[in-house]
Formats: sequence, C-alpha cells, structure tokens
Amino acid sequence: MIFAAGRGERMRPLTDTTPKPLLVVGGKPLIEWHLEKLAAIGIERVVINTSHLAGQFPLALGDGSRWNLAIDYIDEGPVPLETGGGMLNALSLLGKAPFLLVNGDIWLDMDFSTLAQAPQSLAHLVMVANPAHVANGDFAIEADGTLVDQGPGRLTYSGIGVYRAELFDGWQLALGDQSARLGPPPRFPLAPLLRNAMRQRRISGEFFAGRWVDVGTPQRLADLDTVLRAG
Repeated sequence: MIFAAGRGERMRPLTDTTPKPLLVVGGKPLIEWHLEKLAAIGIERVVINTSHLAGQFPLALGDGSRWNLAIDYIDEGPVPLETGGGMLNALSLLGKAPFLLVNGDIWLDMDFSTLAQAPQSLAHLVMVANPAHVANGDFAIEADGTLVDQGPGRLTYSGIGVYRAELFDGWQLALGDQSARLGPPPRFPLAPLLRNAMRQRRISGEFFAGRWVDVGTPQRLADLDTVLRAG
C-alpha cells in the first residue's frame, strides 16, 4: 500500500495543482520511485489511497502495467481518512497476509527486498536518524528489535513498514476517548494503534542508515531534485 491521500499543505503552492506524490523529483514523480522498487522485489499488486486531486493518479500511473503491477485506487473523498482510517479502509483489498506500507511523500535509497520476510510482530517499522526538523524522534529500538514509545535514542519512523491486518483487532479500544469522535467513515491516525501494540511488545523495528528524505517542503523537494539529477 502507498499512502497518497494527504493534502500537502506545507508544499503549497505546488500541491494546489498536483498531489504531493506526483511531484517530479529526479525526472519522475515521487510515487514512481516507490512503484519501481516494489516491482523490483516481485510485488504484483499495489493499493493506493487518494483524496486531494484524486483523479490525477490514474491518469498519471494508469493500471500499473508499465511496472508489471496491478494498481487498485481507493478514493477516500474530499477529506482523507488519515493514516489509520486509510489503512483500515483498504484492508478489504490488502487481504490477510502481511503487506508493505510506503508513504508516498518520502524518498529513500533502500532496497525493499530486506523487508520481504514477514515479521512475527503486528508491524515492523523502518526507523531513521532524526532529521533536523524532528526534535525528539518517534520510537526507540531495544536490543532485541522491539520498538517502544519511550526510551533513550528515539528515532524517526521513516514511513515504511510491514504490517499485519491483526493490528486493527479492537482498534476502537486502542483509540480510547478519541473513538467517540469517529465517522463514519472511521477517520483516525495510526500512531495510537502502534503505541497500544508497543505496550504489548508486539511492534518490531530496524534502523536504516542510508539516504532518506521526508519531502515535506518545496525546498526539500528542490534539494533532492538537485542531488538526484547530479547522480
């Protein structure tokens, strides 16, 4: 699954006319870098959730056949369902097997084949060193690979992970008081579910030391474009 439903407010005015994952960097849209990597490791089907300027995605990417992929699009309507709601909404297409999740607004030089092994945990997250715009990180990796919400050496979640549908078992309880404000359709962040599973020590992680960019501002997009075009 590729998350592509965000509005991209910090990328305006670029995202006024183009969804953030379709912004071009290094000669092709951000999302195409991911599609190429997914196809390279043998993945055959990709689910892409959309909202802002949703109609541009099938026009730009088609059915995925140019990458030997089959793409399913899920239009969430004018207001995206957030990360948790978006993933829950896609489970009927994702099925019961573990699936790879990639944020559509990042770039990295990771070989996705390292994530091909299904984790025993409910989710296995790729963590990176904290960039300048992230002060304290998100989660910490313990010696046995378990992720915890608090602890020394907190790192930043890269936006890539392998997930199991079972993470959503009892998801309303994991949200606590926030569940009273839900949908329909359910609209909620993924982080509370991850933190709830972390308390049960059911989330694992790994550290990626390669190049990773959260393409969250026009300047970061321009800087990445310069690097990629220079080879």
